Amino acid sequence: MNNDRTKKLGEGLSNRHITMISIGGVIGAGLFVGSSSAIAKAGPAVILAYLITSIMVFLVMRMLGEMAVLEPDTGSFSTYARKAIGPWAGFTIGWLYWWFWVLAIPVEAIAGAEILHSWFPSVSVSIYAFCFIVFLSLANFFSTKSFGEFEFWFSLVKVVAIIGFIIIGILAISGVWPLAKNVSGVANLYNNAGFMPHGMGGILSAILITAFSFFGVEIVSIAAAESSNPKQKIRRATNLVLYRIILFFVVSMFIAVSLVDWRSPDLQKYGTFQYVLMSLNVPGTKLIIDTVVFIAVASCMNAAIYTSSRMLFRLGTRNEAPQAVTKVNYAGVPAIAVFSSTFIGLVCCVINYVFPGKVFSLLLSSTGSIALLVYLVIAFSQLRLRHKLEAAGAEIPFKMWLFPWLTWFVIIIILSVLAYMFFSPAYSYETTLSLGVTLAVVGCGLFVTRKRKATSSVAINQSNL
Repeated sequence: MNNDRTKKLGEGLSNRHITMISIGGVIGAGLFVGSSSAIAKAGPAVILAYLITSIMVFLVMRMLGEMAVLEPDTGSFSTYARKAIGPWAGFTIGWLYWWFWVLAIPVEAIAGAEILHSWFPSVSVSIYAFCFIVFLSLANFFSTKSFGEFEFWFSLVKVVAIIGFIIIGILAISGVWPLAKNVSGVANLYNNAGFMPHGMGGILSAILITAFSFFGVEIVSIAAAESSNPKQKIRRATNLVLYRIILFFVVSMFIAVSLVDWRSPDLQKYGTFQYVLMSLNVPGTKLIIDTVVFIAVASCMNAAIYTSSRMLFRLGTRNEAPQAVTKVNYAGVPAIAVFSSTFIGLVCCVINYVFPGKVFSLLLSSTGSIALLVYLVIAFSQLRLRHKLEAAGAEIPFKMWLFPWLTWFVIIIILSVLAYMFFSPAYSYETTLSLGVTLAVVGCGLFVTRKRKATSSVAINQSNL
């Protein structure tokens, strides 16, 4: 088997691709629609929930950036967990991450299909979902550049939409928005049962919702490995991540809860951005938001196909997945890994339509805590690798601040959130299911690791005879 043909990915992502992925990749449909659930939990204090989550995610990205600058790799934190904790950890987190993004494919396909069906009802939702998956999988199949190009324009639309919303919101708060004379100021922040109507419990509940909105920001560390000079791109993207997420999430939420009453049932009915723009009498609000949400859904599914295939490829290169997934095509794309991940996603989509509300919802619940588990593994990996590097006197060009105190702080926060989810009636089912899947994968990882060690020992003994 030709090693170059099966192990080497292309460098199809340009500077503008990586830049826009790092800027807009974190913006998903959850911000435009799902943020209303966080607002319902915390009221105006949702601003604090997003700010706290932004800082936590930024610290996690800084830890990941420290490791990625030292060794850019498409396996990213899976590779670092393998080195820091052990082969079983790399196996476990790699497969869990793959599972999360594979299930994201049908979720986003169904969401996008429902929007298309609302525009063109003559075609069924299932046909739209199938075509949606096939189209974006083909875009990923032929070249990495295709993924980058789609993601560039998807991210650009999302960024422009957020900036437009912020500009309109600032004008409205300032009292100069011409289409809504009776909306201005920030009185909604404190007039409607106060700034923190549900106390710290409400903020914590909102954090549980917002934490999953940020998942995907780490994709830049995977994508940068398929570009020239990845170390510089990872360093730059990591340095800018806090400013981006505060601008897109915290500022937009500040504007939303300033301009509308957080208690309004229409906020849940229409979603945050649509309800705010409707309150400001912006023409064509529904079409605008539906279009932006559709783009955000397409962007997330595009990223899901790319990310799941690259993680599967890296697992294959470590002999933790079938070797067939390491084969790359003429453009340096792991074509079989792309096909395999997309096929599983397509099967899950079919299951959703054949057994509505049963099997697929169970599968989806199994990913409920994976985002936090990934962050936790990143923190532990950075903690152990940093100690090893410092003990060896190695130079670390991009350091996590206040080591190890900030790293331990993040670990304690994540463990606390996981514990709260485990004992909370609202989240205990998903958390228990996620932990059950995790333990099963850990068991597989330990089995594979021990089997490999045993095989290696036999081979060494035979060679010494």
